[in-house]
Amino acid sequence: MERTLALIGFGEAGATFAEAAGWESAALAYDVNPARRPAMVEAGVVASATPDSALAPASLVLSLVTADSALPAARDYAGLLAPGALFCDMNSVAPDTKRAAAHAIEAAGAHYVDVAVLAPVHPARLKVPLLVSGPQAAAAEAALREVGFVNVRVVGDEVGRASAIKMIRSVMVKGVEALTAEMMLAATKAGVVDEVLASLDASEKTSSWFDRAPYNIERMVTHGLRRAAEMEESAKTLVSLGVEPLMTLGTVGRQRQQAGQPIAFEPQTLENTSREPAE
Repeated sequence: MERTLALIGFGEAGATFAEAAGWESAALAYDVNPARRPAMVEAGVVASATPDSALAPASLVLSLVTADSALPAARDYAGLLAPGALFCDMNSVAPDTKRAAAHAIEAAGAHYVDVAVLAPVHPARLKVPLLVSGPQAAAAEAALREVGFVNVRVVGDEVGRASAIKMIRSVMVKGVEALTAEMMLAATKAGVVDEVLASLDASEKTSSWFDRAPYNIERMVTHGLRRAAEMEESAKTLVSLGVEPLMTLGTVGRQRQQAGQPIAFEPQTLENTSREPAE
């Protein structure tokens, strides 16, 4: 690898990429937590004590910090970047957050790149899907491939486009996880886990999301009011089991809205639902 690479943030993602790629001394790393420096040494990269020592020589920077630190990191370190350096923001944040970070980076004379990481870094490592957008997306794709990433795709020249795909996709991915937790908490308390899971297996149909998405929307438009009423009863069931129906109440509102009615479900309607079995 000919170019000099800097990693800002050396948590799971940074360590995984560095170990998989074998960047060694061609990569410099900095993390605000000095306890991460031994991990940098173990991965073979240069452990930098200050952000400027990592960033000054780098033509490619990977920002791999926590979501709440993504914008502050861009603002704090923009002035330390080499002129023309590619600053790849790989953090999972909203498009507006990335656009604000881009403003800081570009004002300092470097180039901002919106990068969305579409899967866990384990076990994919350097094969993890990366979506890239922004005015310098093509240059960033080439640079990322040069340092070892093999699954990189440009999705546009607008900062925020890659992150929009990631964030909107997460509505489904993380939402299903939350729904699963809500379902399993209730099923466990009711003692019906096996039956519920068996029923789901029996009804599961595999189809493309290009078919499923419009079908699901049409069902809500046509039957949303009836389904909202059913989900209100599901919410009452969860309350009776001592499970707060956070996701289920959201389903009630969205079903009603898609059917053309305002979201008017009042949680108070659950207050009179007894937590004790009916006599």
